[in-house]
Amino acid sequence: MIGVCFVYTGLIAVFLGAVSVLKPLSFLGIHSRSRGATLLLLGFGVVIVGWLLPAREVRINAAHNRLDEFIPVYQFHEFHTIEVAASRQQVAQAIKAVTADEISLFRTLIWIRRFGRKGPEDILNPPRNTPILDVATRTTFILLAEEPEREMVFGTLIGAPQGWHPQGHATPEGFKNLHDPGFALAAMNFAIEETKPGLCSVTTETRVYATDSASRRRFAAYWRTIYPGSALIRRMWLRAIKHRAESMQVAAKK
Repeated sequence: MIGVCFVYTGLIAVFLGAVSVLKPLSFLGIHSRSRGATLLLLGFGVVIVGWLLPAREVRINAAHNRLDEFIPVYQFHEFHTIEVAASRQQVAQAIKAVTADEISLFRTLIWIRRFGRKGPEDILNPPRNTPILDVATRTTFILLAEEPEREMVFGTLIGAPQGWHPQGHATPEGFKNLHDPGFALAAMNFAIEETKPGLCSVTTETRVYATDSASRRRFAAYWRTIYPGSALIRRMWLRAIKHRAESMQVAAKK
């Protein structure tokens, strides 16, 4: 998280410095264009420091869920949770049925992340009226594991050595056993825990495992830049699940 703070502190300084080069922001104490240029350069320096800070490695010694089985070692991570007033079955159905258009700000944040560029259909460019997890598993993700109404785990390869090409179809076992240098693996889960009848805790966790120091450094810069948007998408995704599941609960009571 400290790396993200450095990156975004630096980006704010870059923005303020760039504006002050055009017109000094005197109300912020930037009284000349030269000071604006200095702030601009310092901002770039802080961003680079944030990108280069080492990422701490976390190891899970004993598996407590299916995600632990597939990514027991990771360097990058986010976790979010929400309470849903619905049954475990309704929550599971909602997780599978939610579309990108139900996730507030999803398309806006993805548009920013892709700099407005179009691309092939995938989780970053999902069609309308299609469950987003269906899009994920037929494009770049694979279903690693599923315990009905308890946990679903999805995985994808987000970095590979130059010139590498996959052989055959991706499998959960192959994902679990990929430790060769130059790769970066990501896995995400949705887990449901019934805290009391009609009330569930729903969590989503994302982990990224870079298999060597070079791939770790490359991914660190990317992760620390996109993390705030990624975290917001995950939170909005959980809210969409909550809204759909609770709507099902209300409809069931009528």
